[in-house]
Amino acid sequence: MFLKVLPPLAPKSWIRHFSICQLPQELQVIQETCRNFADRELKPIASELDRNGRFPFEQISKLADLGFMRVTVDSAYGGSGMTMLALSLIVEELSRGCGSTGSIVSIHNCLYGNLLNRVGTTEQKQLFFGKYSNSTIGAFALSESNAGSDVAALSTRAVEDGDSWILHGTKAWVTSAAEAKCGIVFATVDPSLKHKGIAAFLIDFEQANGLTVGRNEDKLGIRATSTCDLCLDNVRIPKSNLLGSHNGGFRLAMEQLDRARVGIASQALGIAQAALEAAIQYAGQRIAFGQSLLKRTSVQTRIAEMAVRIESSRLLVRKAAVELDQGMKATKSCAMAKWIAGETATYAAHNCQQIMGGMGYVKDMPAERFYRDARITEIYGGVTDVQKTIVAENVIREQGE
Repeated sequence: MFLKVLPPLAPKSWIRHFSICQLPQELQVIQETCRNFADRELKPIASELDRNGRFPFEQISKLADLGFMRVTVDSAYGGSGMTMLALSLIVEELSRGCGSTGSIVSIHNCLYGNLLNRVGTTEQKQLFFGKYSNSTIGAFALSESNAGSDVAALSTRAVEDGDSWILHGTKAWVTSAAEAKCGIVFATVDPSLKHKGIAAFLIDFEQANGLTVGRNEDKLGIRATSTCDLCLDNVRIPKSNLLGSHNGGFRLAMEQLDRARVGIASQALGIAQAALEAAIQYAGQRIAFGQSLLKRTSVQTRIAEMAVRIESSRLLVRKAAVELDQGMKATKSCAMAKWIAGETATYAAHNCQQIMGGMGYVKDMPAERFYRDARITEIYGGVTDVQKTIVAENVIREQGE
């Protein structure tokens, strides 16, 4: 395991003394490790993964060996026992090499691994972490075709039947559904209670009779990830697979979406950084009107604006991650980070294309992939308009206190 060669991580009390401008040494080592992995293992194949919609099984296995597929999971369950800040750095650097791989690592860690580790009973963690290897993907099935941002409107039902639960319904937009062997599914135990009737359930996909995975959506970006419906036709699971309480699923979903938004924002940062680096590299080689594009004021202005937005977004993302690690109420910070980082990714990718001109529009160059991958960071985990609403509601409430 990679973590065995690191200095032992101090208790999370170090976060109290964290300087947003200087990462602790152990996090710098993790950041550099992921940066090197992205350059060596991801950048050379990112275009092929995207073009063929190929899931990066080999790379995910290597990341698991490095301890990066159970980042925030306790060591007792095969995890690395690290912080959300560490996970943010990992996702950012991997996304700089391949947006799809960053997305896979982010969603698996932020939504499945972290939630099971935080809320699961000892028996649940021993069963679901113990049965499968660290490279096994876990899914998170919350959204439905008519219940995306409006989580309380979900219609998948869970009915008690003796010592079992029976689940029936269809979940939508489930990332890595085609590769997952287990997952967390949200369903309502009482529709009349709306959000108070929602519960979360652990499902072993290999033993779930009546569970089928729909077709992989043909997406604009992050094409090396699978995005499928998850169909549950009276799937029977043990009553012990209830995660948390009967009526606590909505709260769990909202808490986990905060963490997911940090992961998505980190993915956006990686894509934006890759776009900035590609723009500078191209502009340095391209001669127009007798001089390098890097000498032209218009190009320098674009690069400066990209760099400032990326750095501003990075500070927001790290602030949100640290607040989560401190156990603070971080919903506003997570929404801010996701909103601004997502827009920054699209902005950086757009300006990379503008600097590269026609070469930014062809598939032989990575700029067009950056643009396609960037767009999802403004959509999943709650579209930008939802993030603005969350920020506004929190700011208004704080002003009234």
